Parts: sequence; C-alpha cells; structure tokens
Amino acid sequence: MDVRELPVADAYEFVPPVFPDRRGLFVAPFQEPAFLRAVGHPLSVAQTNHSVSHAGVVRGVHFADTPPGQAKYVYCPRGALLDVVVDVRVGSPTFGRHAAVRLDSTDFRGVYLAEGLGHAFLALEDDTVLAYLCSTGYNPTAEHGVHPRDPALGLPWPADTDPVLSDKDAAAPTLAEAREAGILPRYEDCLARYDALRAAYAPSGA
Repeated sequence: MDVRELPVADAYEFVPPVFPDRRGLFVAPFQEPAFLRAVGHPLSVAQTNHSVSHAGVVRGVHFADTPPGQAKYVYCPRGALLDVVVDVRVGSPTFGRHAAVRLDSTDFRGVYLAEGLGHAFLALEDDTVLAYLCSTGYNPTAEHGVHPRDPALGLPWPADTDPVLSDKDAAAPTLAEAREAGILPRYEDCLARYDALRAAYAPSGA
C-alpha cells in the first residue's frame, strides 16, 4: 500500500493495490501495518458510518472538540467523490488550508484525518457511498461545522456545481466566525492528543 502525507499536516492518503479477476475484484482499503508506519499509533475504531449521497451533495465541513476529537479513515466503496480535509486547528502551521483527494470505487483510495481536522466531501455521482472508520462515537454536543462555501477557505467545488447542503451545514459559520466563537480546536491540544495516542502504543510497539 502506498502512503502520501497530504499538504494539511496529520492527514494522509492511502492507495491500496486492487486485484481484479474474472469474478470481480478484491481490495483491502484499510491496512493496519501501513497505517502504523504513517501515523505512529493504531486506529481505534469506536464507530463505523455509511453515507449515501446524490450527485452534487456536499457534506461538511465537520469537526469535533479535541480532546478527545474524532479521527476518521474514509474510503468510497461505490461511486465517486471529492474528499476534502480542512485544517481548522487554531495555531497550526497549515491553519485554513485544505487538501482534496478523489475517492472512488475504482482505486479505493483512503484518507485519514487526525483529531481536530475538518472533513467535507462532494458526491460526483448518484448513489455515492462513503464509508467511515471513526475513533470515537457520535457526540452531538461536541460536533461542529464550518460553512463549506466560506470564500476564505476556497474549497475546490466545481464552479458549475450548486452544492446541495443540509440545513445544518447551510447555517454553519465561516471559519472566522467559528474562531471568534471559540469552537475551533487548538493545535496544541491536538498535538497533545496525538502524543498521548503514540505514547499509549509505544510499550506494545517497542
């Protein structure tokens, strides 16, 4: 499995080998050895999510209070989408930047985003499925959003697309408003969380 660190710190793209034959294909979208080499600790999966979206639907930008935060490993088992990671961690050297990766059911690429990072995607085809491995369960009081069409973010949605948003996402604040409201994660808290996860793994990994 090939791994590439994305331009947003603490986010990675994973590219697994795909094995087609006369029956169909086989692929392992998540592989722990490659994940450990890249991230330095295992992914503890507390919840799996499965979303189905029509073409033109945008979900996000979503993030969670950190600690504990919610790390996500996502891949697309059906259809195609543009997956976007946004650095919403105040104090991060890549604050406000984003990275975009096409995920589809041809290459089965995966994207990992650590706790504190924001996540959004645009479905490029009808009946597009996104599968999520989440490090923590759903906690509505700890989850927040930033508007996916915030001009300051400049997210790479196609110019000819009028995104379909949920009411909650349509009412989300801009990045500047979210920062002013004090709901964005702090980079130093996120780093402490990553260090704690690596330290907890180190004795068994030594």
